[in-house]
Amino acid sequence: MRAVRFVDHHSPLELFQPDIDIPLPGPGEVAIRVRHCGICGSDLHLATEPQFKVQPGSVLGHEYSGEIVACGESVESLRAGMKVAVIPVASCGRCGACLAGRPADCAQKRLVSGGFADYAVVSAAQCVPLPDHFPTEHGALVEPLSVGLHGVAKAGLEPGARVIVIGAGPIGLVTAYWARRFGAARIAVTASSSRKADLALQLGADAFLAPDRLDATSVADALGGPPDVVFECAGKAGLIDKGIQLIRRGGTVVGLGLITEPDTLDSLGAMRKEARIQMAGYFTVGEFRASVAALAQDGATVARMITGRIPLDALPETFEELKRGKNHCKVMVEMA
Repeated sequence: MRAVRFVDHHSPLELFQPDIDIPLPGPGEVAIRVRHCGICGSDLHLATEPQFKVQPGSVLGHEYSGEIVACGESVESLRAGMKVAVIPVASCGRCGACLAGRPADCAQKRLVSGGFADYAVVSAAQCVPLPDHFPTEHGALVEPLSVGLHGVAKAGLEPGARVIVIGAGPIGLVTAYWARRFGAARIAVTASSSRKADLALQLGADAFLAPDRLDATSVADALGGPPDVVFECAGKAGLIDKGIQLIRRGGTVVGLGLITEPDTLDSLGAMRKEARIQMAGYFTVGEFRASVAALAQDGATVARMITGRIPLDALPETFEELKRGKNHCKVMVEMA
């Protein structure tokens, strides 16, 4: 089998071939033939920022789907040949949070990658079956779609809401997609450039605002009033504070972008508006399954954000290009 592994924070990823054909699953585990894996912005953070303590030899890639090729002992609900999407969070499976479908709230949770390889072994509890007709490429979109759904749910977004999404990467786009499905009346998307304006409109936005129009007057003009909810999806310091400046009194700012540097905000301004600041990370099992259902109905729409498809062998070079800022929305790794 082939895999692409992390070397260190100053080196490219490395393609290598472990001397095994198919890894054997242990009790309660399954072996998956990975078919598709998306490259996430957080993969770039993990590979370049020492604070995440990624160990040399680790295989990254957490947005993946494929086919089960072997089941370990005590696996009853899954079988070889089933197509599945993988929840990249392992947990104890016994606590109240796990039983309620919230593995990210488990005290023993750990993040699980491994999708940049021909095969991966995961707990059976992490696998969500996909319909027979479901393309495995769409299965690799379930994880980011679930992140957007979780953010919109955390916002308490109601029908008729005015919404602005800051950031037009995959998370910003799927957040606009879910805001539309939740019944938002007007949705605007803005980003540091206008390259993804068409994508934003295709996935649910009513308007795209150029970066020089991210001010209260321009936003209110685009939405018919100040936003009820601002979603920060760019992961840049200062944008949560910008959201506070934009929202109506009593509005909500949701932080979905991964900000890995210290950030500040105007607490007095937030108090004057009685702003609600809600951070959102991960998702529930129910939201993951709801994303599978949405993709089964409308996968072609969400798949428009795939702007590149590469074989596994090309991943190290492409990863370096993305680190240098090459313009892509979602690059999908396709296994042979």
